[in-house]
Amino acid sequence: MPQNILNIHHSSVIVKDTQASLKFYCDILGLKQLERPPFPYNGAWLDLGLQQVHLLELPNPDPTTGRPEHGGKDRHIAFYVRKLDLVKQSLDKGKVTYTLSASGRKALFCRDIDGNALEFIEKPD
Repeated sequence: MPQNILNIHHSSVIVKDTQASLKFYCDILGLKQLERPPFPYNGAWLDLGLQQVHLLELPNPDPTTGRPEHGGKDRHIAFYVRKLDLVKQSLDKGKVTYTLSASGRKALFCRDIDGNALEFIEKPD
């Protein structure tokens, strides 16, 4: 049977406050908000071209403490970026702590305001 799974449509993260999270994802990271169906809980959908990130304002069943300091050793969403330096500038401006990839790749890890780990990888030419 040929592979039927084509790609990832979206990844979801649980957030405490959608509006506060939108400031991080839209104002600092530069993502654009999409229309979202009227679900019975708050949240937002963010555009990444062929993929999306969904913010779900729901009670978090996972502990937010005790996670590894370096997001590469935790569940995370990885994004390709054109220029890693632009991500660094945005995170520095927003006073967001990050760590560089331990492998030496052009990549960094940070956490959103709810502790969700994110990776940004500079896409090779």
